[in-house]
Amino acid sequence: MAEFALKHFYIAEEQSIYLLSQNDARKLKQWVQLCMRQLEQLGYQQISLIGKGAYGFVFAGTSRDGAQKVFKFSRITLPESVQARLEDEAYMQQQVVHPQVPRMLAFERVGKQSILMMQRAPGEDLEKVSLQLGPLPARWVLQIAAQLVQILNALRQLPRTQVHGDIKPSNIVFDRDSEAISLIDWGSSVFAQLESDGQQAVTDVKSLMSGDVNHSNARLGDVYFIGAEQLNGALSSPRFDEQGVASTLYALASGQSCRFGHRAIPASSLGLPQEFARTLDNLLADDEVLKRQAGDYLLQHMERMRRHYFASDTWLIEPPLVPVWLRESDEAIDTVVYSSRRSFLMADGDNRELMYMDDVQLEKYYKNYLVGMGEIEKAFIAAVSRLGQYPVVGGLALHWNEEGVAIDASLNLYDESYQRAFHAAVNTMVKLARALCHQGTFKSCMFNARNTLHIDRNHPSHPFVPLPGTSLAFEIQPAPPVNERNRHSYFEDGRDPDEQLTLPDAIIEAVEQLNQIHHTGCIIFESLDTHLRIHSYYMLLEPEKADDFTDLLAAIIDAVPLIKGTGTAGYMKLPYKNTRQFERQEQQAERFYPKDPKRTK
Repeated sequence: MAEFALKHFYIAEEQSIYLLSQNDARKLKQWVQLCMRQLEQLGYQQISLIGKGAYGFVFAGTSRDGAQKVFKFSRITLPESVQARLEDEAYMQQQVVHPQVPRMLAFERVGKQSILMMQRAPGEDLEKVSLQLGPLPARWVLQIAAQLVQILNALRQLPRTQVHGDIKPSNIVFDRDSEAISLIDWGSSVFAQLESDGQQAVTDVKSLMSGDVNHSNARLGDVYFIGAEQLNGALSSPRFDEQGVASTLYALASGQSCRFGHRAIPASSLGLPQEFARTLDNLLADDEVLKRQAGDYLLQHMERMRRHYFASDTWLIEPPLVPVWLRESDEAIDTVVYSSRRSFLMADGDNRELMYMDDVQLEKYYKNYLVGMGEIEKAFIAAVSRLGQYPVVGGLALHWNEEGVAIDASLNLYDESYQRAFHAAVNTMVKLARALCHQGTFKSCMFNARNTLHIDRNHPSHPFVPLPGTSLAFEIQPAPPVNERNRHSYFEDGRDPDEQLTLPDAIIEAVEQLNQIHHTGCIIFESLDTHLRIHSYYMLLEPEKADDFTDLLAAIIDAVPLIKGTGTAGYMKLPYKNTRQFERQEQQAERFYPKDPKRTK
């Protein structure tokens, strides 16, 4: 049980290298350096690691003639059957000759290592753009939509209809100068088994006679963006990509990293042109007929809808609904989100939705913890995860009751350039929280992975012994006096039912004494068989008690050898409680882009 739960510890899609053990981090760095040296020996320059995913690592480099190239290396630790998917990807990408699809240049095997080389698309992926800028202006969203529709139409006009299977913001590269997009990552692409009208897509009698037409050839794609049909193993169809496009456009317009929030924050509330917003909402609906009709409408009318008259691009600027502090730091922040008390967000019923899929993406991206949650619950969890994509430390405690939700927050942002986008992400999280009708508590800590302490032992029966000089860091920030009743406590909600590790009494006693000193922060222990991680973030708000605070943190380190078993356990303390109270709001009100923006003040 503890081993299974640990796989779901991080909401963040990728574990930071600072969370790896020293041995694993060293191996990863060595492997990356080896790949870069191989590319240098082939004559490429300016080589950099630009991405990593469930199946491999992606490097960029410049050839002798100045052309930008991308190299995709498969993870050699994966089974050979999974590594073979990179060759499948090369073949499927090669079938698509389109100006907005990077051309596949070569596929090679070097020993056990598979390498795919292709053109590099100009710009940066739209997930990064979204994180930098927040919700995109309506004109940009429609520009992107029109280009995606052109690509979908092209895929249907190929000799064999092709499905991309994984359309999402991070798989779309956007050039801000030209506003042109490129669709990348064809690792989930397959030939369609059904045409858009539902008829079987067969090319010969042999294919028709094959039993394969009764079994889906679809690959999973990103569970945050694919539609229900692809998720549940339906026969592959161009309709899959309509769902990916709708999810992507909705996410970009709303400043989210998934499709799940559309019931609480519909496209019709995002300031988009009314016709386009209604089409998106219908594409994201549950009704199958309505979705197909909306898909047909999008492909037939998008070129006209893009010609909507727009004034100058406007960016959503709104104050945060819960406090956000802008801080300065010389240290780089590598944020990781740890959330607890998620179990109350689970819905009763059939939780087998993803269990039949034996796919490495589920394990790699830690997304199967969403099974059993409703759409808005999933969107809320994803919104908290999105906060961790920014350089931020602090925490959240949300308490749902009959009146609505009370939110205690301590969010410290360490880069002013992200302020507008981060405020928008915080407000989206609040809007989703207001739409939930559960009663219970959810907590989330955000810490800097670079400050994580790593302690190893040779055997599970041995104690974890910190090296001499090991200490827990903290900042000092004087705070105005506060009434004792308004101070947040470590122990307000009792023991977390989702945690599996029982901490020794000596650590609990030190934490209880820390609780008497006004501060904010968290400490989380993650105990594995031979590796212990201690994540922490502390800000002392009573500078005169710095010595006492230091002594108590030292006492915690001294008690580490007493930790037994595996699992996670932690404590979080916010500076104040009852920060904000919000009434329940099931759905955001409609808001459309004006038909004549010149007349709108």
